Amino acid sequence: MLWYMCASVFAGAVFYVLFSLVYDSPKERQLTTEKEELMLQYDLLDKRLDQMSVILSDLENRDDNIYRTVFEAEPIPKNIRKSGIGGVNRYKNLDKFKGEADIVISTSKKLDQLAKQLYIQSKSFDEIFEVAKQKEKMFASIPAIQPVSNKDLTRMASGFGMRIDPHYKTPAFHAGMDFTALTGTPIYATGDGNVQRADRTSKGYGNHVRIDHGYGYVTLYAHMSKMIVKPGQEVTRGEIIGYVGNTGKSRGPHLHYEVRKNDKPINPVNFYFNDLTPEEYDLMIQLSSQENQSFD
Repeated sequence: MLWYMCASVFAGAVFYVLFSLVYDSPKERQLTTEKEELMLQYDLLDKRLDQMSVILSDLENRDDNIYRTVFEAEPIPKNIRKSGIGGVNRYKNLDKFKGEADIVISTSKKLDQLAKQLYIQSKSFDEIFEVAKQKEKMFASIPAIQPVSNKDLTRMASGFGMRIDPHYKTPAFHAGMDFTALTGTPIYATGDGNVQRADRTSKGYGNHVRIDHGYGYVTLYAHMSKMIVKPGQEVTRGEIIGYVGNTGKSRGPHLHYEVRKNDKPINPVNFYFNDLTPEEYDLMIQLSSQENQSFD
């Protein structure tokens, strides 16, 4: 009898072990389900971190190539933006997750890297904000509107670049833009500044005004019928400085307008951002690119 009971217990134990090896207990099945759900959540989190990294990289690119360029601030070096997180044993405590340690450590590293990049980007925006406050005067001074209002234009006659000289009928470099309008149409200062010249002693320009905006920028307004500013006078953006005319080397009433930076002419079409909608700007680009005859 004792032998039978011992054999039964042994057989039962063997059966239990074999059953346990083949089938999970309810508790084990619950843990397995929870583990699979947890791994799924880690996978989703990992993908979200990748998406956030792409968005942050775009912000960093715009910060370096647009915001910091506009405000003349040096880009942040890539080795600073992408520098790693210190500490050899920083993730050692995560090794306890055994088989899942790799994904846990990988996700933790991505999260730490993202947090560091966000901190650097936040400090960059703080810096740009301070620079912007200091450069408020600069933005008021830089040419940013058309010298003749759109509603007053009969057409835009000629843009910046190689054009046909109206007098000699040969190709010549046109250092500004011609805005055709009726004689007497108001001409506006395109940025705050100091009137450098207001005379008719420059060959070909007729009555013309030059405004020194500081920061290396000078604008020139030529062929005016009348000038209403004087050398040394302070002017503000949008202030009337004279009227369209046909003086000097001109073939019809228009304004010849130039923008110069450090005494070199640059295309004025780049400086109408305060005045034009994107559609109007596109049209202006098309018109100014036509290889037609200039008016001066």
